[in-house]
Amino acid sequence: MVFHPRVCSLLGVSFEEIPEMYEVSHLGHVFQLLPEKAIYIESLQSLLIADVHLGKSETFQALGVPIPNQVNQQTLERLRSLCAKFNPKTLIILGDLFHSRRGLVDEVLEGWSKFCQETSSHIQLIVGNHDRHLISMLKHCEIECHSTPVQVQNLLLSHEPSPQATSLNICGHVHPCFRIRSKLDTLRLPCFYFDSMQRTLTLPSFGEFTGGHEVSLEPGAIAYVIADNAVIPFGSR
Repeated sequence: MVFHPRVCSLLGVSFEEIPEMYEVSHLGHVFQLLPEKAIYIESLQSLLIADVHLGKSETFQALGVPIPNQVNQQTLERLRSLCAKFNPKTLIILGDLFHSRRGLVDEVLEGWSKFCQETSSHIQLIVGNHDRHLISMLKHCEIECHSTPVQVQNLLLSHEPSPQATSLNICGHVHPCFRIRSKLDTLRLPCFYFDSMQRTLTLPSFGEFTGGHEVSLEPGAIAYVIADNAVIPFGSR
């Protein structure tokens, strides 16, 4: 693995001390938090991602903002690698697969269709706020769509946070990021955000060009920060 010296300097650790991924056990499940911004749950043979936002660069291009087209290819290539590594029975997308109707150009749709043909995983989409206006088109995208949160054993899968008293809510939408500071430097990095008080586990945005919302460490919260090729916990354990 390769780690940026700036990251190690801020964390006060050596390269060898940084874990590549982080396992969290909760409610009888083991969640593998992956630096590729995904979660693998072996007990369910499921790979979870959120906020892919395919076609966002094309949406900006339609508005006159020059954004490279390679963003979609990079995102899908990362997803291909994950599916090849874990061979999940189910790929679950926690909302916002596509960014907007403007972004559904032929190149975007063909790229997604090619990915669907290559993977053996059953693909499910929990419809997000960016997807809701595209439902009529999503029917042709080779995926099973859910317009409401999905209960899987003691896990509630949703796009927007939907805390429950008896389940762990795994969600997206927020695009959580965490700021690491020292006297001389600062970094703002994507993270998985676990809130034990709210019983929520929020995924970072999977897409390459999505931005993020800075989170703070409230009591009972842990930010599992993605730094280069590693996942590093900050907060009470």
